[in-house]
Amino acid sequence: MPELVRLKLNDREIRAAAGTTVATAIANASVAHTRRSVTGEARGPLCGMGVCFECRATINGQPHQRTCNVAVVEGMEVTTDV
Repeated sequence: MPELVRLKLNDREIRAAAGTTVATAIANASVAHTRRSVTGEARGPLCGMGVCFECRATINGQPHQRTCNVAVVEGMEVTTDV
């Protein structure tokens, strides 16, 4: 059984397996999208390896972080635009 860490997602506390990506934690929390395009379309993880930049969110106050490339850690704060 993997160790679980606590993090905040849009001001809601969630738990995620240590070592998983923020994108995985977001999806497991039933949040389908991380941001909106300039035309208002919902966006979320597409490539899963940091090439497409579709999964961006604010992590610990830093905007435009690629959630598929960042591992969850205890106490992390993530904010999506959706």
